[in-house]
Amino acid sequence: MTEQSIAQAGARDTSSPSHMWKFFVYSAIGAFMFFAPVTLDGRDSIPLDHLVTAIRDTAPSLMPYYALALIVGGAAVPFVTGTWRRSTIDVVFTVAKLVGMVIGFLLVLETGPAWLARPDIGPFLFESLVIPVGLLVPIGAVFLALLVGYGLLEYVGVILQPVMRPLWRTPGRSAIDAVASFVGSYSLGLLITNRVYREGKYSAREAAVIATGFSTVSATFMIVVATTLDLMGSWLTYFWTTLLVTFLVTAVTVRIRPLSRMPDTYFEGVEARPEVDGRGRRLSLAWQEAKHTVAAAPPLHVNVWRNVRDGLLMAMAILPSILSIGLLGLVLATWTPVFDWLGYLFYPVTWALQIPEPLLVAKAAAVGIAEMFLPALLVTEAVPAVKFIVAVVCVSQVIFFSAMVPCVVATDIPISVPQMVVIWFERVVLTLVLVTPIAFLLF
Repeated sequence: MTEQSIAQAGARDTSSPSHMWKFFVYSAIGAFMFFAPVTLDGRDSIPLDHLVTAIRDTAPSLMPYYALALIVGGAAVPFVTGTWRRSTIDVVFTVAKLVGMVIGFLLVLETGPAWLARPDIGPFLFESLVIPVGLLVPIGAVFLALLVGYGLLEYVGVILQPVMRPLWRTPGRSAIDAVASFVGSYSLGLLITNRVYREGKYSAREAAVIATGFSTVSATFMIVVATTLDLMGSWLTYFWTTLLVTFLVTAVTVRIRPLSRMPDTYFEGVEARPEVDGRGRRLSLAWQEAKHTVAAAPPLHVNVWRNVRDGLLMAMAILPSILSIGLLGLVLATWTPVFDWLGYLFYPVTWALQIPEPLLVAKAAAVGIAEMFLPALLVTEAVPAVKFIVAVVCVSQVIFFSAMVPCVVATDIPISVPQMVVIWFERVVLTLVLVTPIAFLLF
């Protein structure tokens, strides 16, 4: 948002300054649920994870049917909305969701082929990934409404404007996209990016940088990875390390091909709207933006409902893909040498960095392109340093085919699937180089 538009927003803000208690109280509650370490029953984790665990333990027999309902809904949505026929890739992913629905029924009804029923294949994927994601995303959306709905997101975005252009070659307003992705989701970040690109506020290159560099999975998804790898005791260390490494990797990828050679053209038929420098009034502009957001925010129950609805829709979109594409990746990793072969692309890096079990880490890094959770599933029995490295790679790679790639393809951002595959490879290599020394220091 430009200085002029922020000033206009402030002029429109008719709310009393006393309403700003929402900025402090709601944002603090959201931050507490996502980031405060709490020990319950001898287990260190964040309050949101404790809450989800309590709900799951209260009605364990209902959880598979709850997850199956989300999967069925997710498989039906493309036909209800008509999006299945929008493009070839939409057709492919709609078929994948239908396959995921069939697999979901087989697992819940405990029928089907013996290989699917193996404890380390179907049931493991369903219990360790599908059910936790199905719970965490909608429940996390409740507190996400508090964290990002009352000015904190906008305040942080304005404050971070001075660092965006020199480090990531994007406008200051892109800080909002970056924060939105980490505390919200890649789908939220991509929604913002596409809208701003269509308004002429991002060039094609800037939109591509933001989509492939900032639009990673959210904190709620990171909790699933950390829980799977027994890292919740080091949650804050894991979260901040992942954020740092992800953004450092992006600072490099924007300076190399293919991103560095993308044109700074704007959306067809739209006039470019460059950002106004707000130097000298940074804190004032940030506060005005926060005030406007609080003034424009809907009632709490409306805001929470919208976020829960979006969280349910996101879970519905992701769970069927996890059970199809994710299962395919797990099967290929278990019974075929496909990812062993792909792993050799990264083996020289993992070997040179002297990572324990270098071939396993290389294989885990390779399998991430199918589904971002799969690398974590391959290293559950590894040493802590390997778990930490792979947990960071899961998030910092950004690009994966089960959900993120089709989301980008559905936008107007002019970046191709082959270009995204190249960027994925670059990000994985750079992440391994950056995170390995940190893991050795910690473990």
